Amino acid sequence: MRRRRFGRTGLEVSEISLGTAEIGFDYGMAPDGRPLRPPEEEAARLLDRALDLGINLVDTARVYGDAEAIIGRALAGRRHEYVLVTKVGSFPHEPDRRTRIRDSVEESLRALRTDAVDILLLHAGASEIVPHDDVSAELLHLRDRGMTRYLGISVYGMEAALASMRLDWCDCLQIAYSVLDRRPELSVLGEAGARDVGIMLRSVLLRGALGGCHRQLPDALRSLKDAAEALTGLAAAAGLSLPEAAFRYVLARSEVHTALVGARDIREMEEAVAWAGLGPLDTALASALRAIMVADESLLSPANWPPA
Repeated sequence: MRRRRFGRTGLEVSEISLGTAEIGFDYGMAPDGRPLRPPEEEAARLLDRALDLGINLVDTARVYGDAEAIIGRALAGRRHEYVLVTKVGSFPHEPDRRTRIRDSVEESLRALRTDAVDILLLHAGASEIVPHDDVSAELLHLRDRGMTRYLGISVYGMEAALASMRLDWCDCLQIAYSVLDRRPELSVLGEAGARDVGIMLRSVLLRGALGGCHRQLPDALRSLKDAAEALTGLAAAAGLSLPEAAFRYVLARSEVHTALVGARDIREMEEAVAWAGLGPLDTALASALRAIMVADESLLSPANWPPA
């Protein structure tokens, strides 16, 4: 598994990293009617296998159901082998945000069975552009206390991404980026490269829509379904699955340091690792994929999707 320097943190992270929402609660869409969430014994095997494959970044959050506790129980003896990322909310409606943030991070550390995480991300809301001053102050306080080594923000939208990376303390960003949602290519990735900000990707498979589940989308998302079908056809003509094409497309950008795979089973994770090792797509295929667009950009955010 190749590693990339994670911006100014200096951390060396694997090109594929493990997202854990899928092991903590029922999330996304699963093909073939399989259960959305694996039993804990299977999740523990998946976590161990990830490290054995060379994945060295595990991403989680307090709001991912049981994920932090499962990670803590499964990987307590291997803590030195990986970069641990968790997230804390900004609690915008709480009168004492700082205390709520501190309590939440302390709960995360207890669940994860560790004294500190390597990276603490602010789990910003979709309507937040930059955090309040008291939120920033508390994050810096937690870093000074040694509860995290580095700070960053998990953002929604390009405006928030650009504003966040201009904060002195924001070492890295988690952003949505996929072969269909290419908005970060316009300015965010270039700005991140210039500022040496670490970039971690989520939604590479657009919550399963680019992973073989697009036909499960409701009819209200017809344009999104049609785009995914067109991408599937282009990938198949080149002898690839759409998930393979999707991961290889985003990892071709040098400003991208790691892409999360939200695996429910070991096979899905092993496939993503293998795809990363194949390198960038053929130039002609990448160009053809870029020609597929969704006119309504709001549909590129699963938060805006109607219930299935």
